[in-house]
Amino acid sequence: MTEQPRSADEILDIVDEHDQVVGQARRADAYARRLIHRCVFILATDADGRIFVHRRTAQKLVFPSCYDMFVGGVVGAGESYDEAARREAGEELGVVDLPRPEYLFKFLYETSEHAWWSAVYRVTVPGPVDPQVEEVAWHAFLTRDELDARLARWEWVPDGMAAWRKLAARA
Repeated sequence: MTEQPRSADEILDIVDEHDQVVGQARRADAYARRLIHRCVFILATDADGRIFVHRRTAQKLVFPSCYDMFVGGVVGAGESYDEAARREAGEELGVVDLPRPEYLFKFLYETSEHAWWSAVYRVTVPGPVDPQVEEVAWHAFLTRDELDARLARWEWVPDGMAAWRKLAARA
């Protein structure tokens, strides 16, 4: 698998409140200036329906050391949501021949500090995972009950929690 470097210098498409591209900026500038950009969230499950849960590394630009029930990341400049979902899921899970993630829905995540359009996907992982050590400090596949039991006890990424609540409301 060819991995592209992901850094504060990565160029992102900047979008408006309707998800239309209005320019480009470095990732660090998009975060610092609260420019709306694009991200993908992929809910990865194993063949038994257990959910891939992980703790982000302490070196992450946003939400370091928090837990997440999605893999994903920013959509690069000129990249589609679908392309980013497949790339991010493959990179973070360490799976070469990952099936194409299924698109579920999109929403605008906004706080006083952050703003990004968030496309949510799901994918079933066909075999073992080998997560990127730069991205994932710990991981496990948890049942829905195991995940639910940890929601109030662990510190979760807020954008992932927003996506999780929206996904649960759709079920």
